[in-house]
Amino acid sequence: MSLYGRIFAAMYDRMMAGTEKAGLNGRRHELLASATGRVIEIGAGTGLNLAHYPDAVTELVLTEPEEPMARRLEDKARASGRAATVVRAPAESLPFPDDSFDTAVCTLVLCTVTDPEQTLAELQRVLKPGGTLLFLEHVRSDDPGVARWQDRLAPLWRKCGHGCNPNRPTPDLIRRSGLTVLELEEGELPKAPPIVRPLRAGRASAP
Repeated sequence: MSLYGRIFAAMYDRMMAGTEKAGLNGRRHELLASATGRVIEIGAGTGLNLAHYPDAVTELVLTEPEEPMARRLEDKARASGRAATVVRAPAESLPFPDDSFDTAVCTLVLCTVTDPEQTLAELQRVLKPGGTLLFLEHVRSDDPGVARWQDRLAPLWRKCGHGCNPNRPTPDLIRRSGLTVLELEEGELPKAPPIVRPLRAGRASAP
């Protein structure tokens, strides 16, 4: 883990505080209200979703490949009083059997994974047939002018954002993965630069 990775983990909650207060926290709560059964969240970071999981969740598994993030995630899970298992694993290679989970969750993570197609294939694999993927992601803009700026600034943004890509067409990637998008809501990431402002939230079903 690089020095910048440790600094990024230490600063993440403070960097996100304004955005969370301006509406992202509420979007997390609305999205996760439908999580049920055995749940896996990939790239759980510092645990900003922990407070929003409902009682219908019977087991919560949180994966996080970055050690500084994982340590903070464990601390936050303990402090929350919610029973959760933290697993250090990349989203592209989940150490779980097929058909293991009722619900999968990804929030602001498909922008950062190394291989989004493989990540979605893994989520489909570990979801039970008919299982649900809940997602909340900033995406490539539908506005061609904004999209061009996303492409131009992507190399710089990846360095500043610890691997974050501002221009991934995430809803299209989800559809092409074989998951069926059942709901898709457009929005904006509050208090965010224009290149990461387009936001999509939704629900998809495993075959």
